[in-house]
Amino acid sequence: MKIPARWFPRILFACLVALPLAGTCRAQSSHSDMDKSISNMVGDPAQFQTVFTGLKQAVEKHDAAAVAALISYPITINPRTKKAISIRTPKTFIARYDQIVTPHIADVIEKQKYEDLFVNDQGAMFGSGEVWIAGICKDKACKQVDIKVRTIQNTIVPPKSK
Repeated sequence: MKIPARWFPRILFACLVALPLAGTCRAQSSHSDMDKSISNMVGDPAQFQTVFTGLKQAVEKHDAAAVAALISYPITINPRTKKAISIRTPKTFIARYDQIVTPHIADVIEKQKYEDLFVNDQGAMFGSGEVWIAGICKDKACKQVDIKVRTIQNTIVPPKSK
């Protein structure tokens, strides 16, 4: 179908007006819409909801052992930074909990709403990427999936020293 040239300014204007609304529409998705996204990209929505709720509750209670049980090991905290640390066991995670789940990370987890998650093929993102929950394949065909925390990273950019 050929679009008449005189329509281009109208189409461009409509796109520019609609663009800011696109972000707000995504944030207002329903619980069932989020379940569909989780099902398509991460795994079983019921299992995801259990991990999501468990993580929020454990962080609110400052329960390092409960949070450690939700992690996919090994995990690199603050990957691709000079402060990256590799955690191989729940015992090590628990010992370093306060270095990993900083007040900023805890705040992001506690405030995250299920309906406002960003979901793609990498998993479900909390905040601005501070925490990612993903489906972890348990077999080669990926027929069995465990849903776990895969990434924890501080996204705050420190101010530059003068």
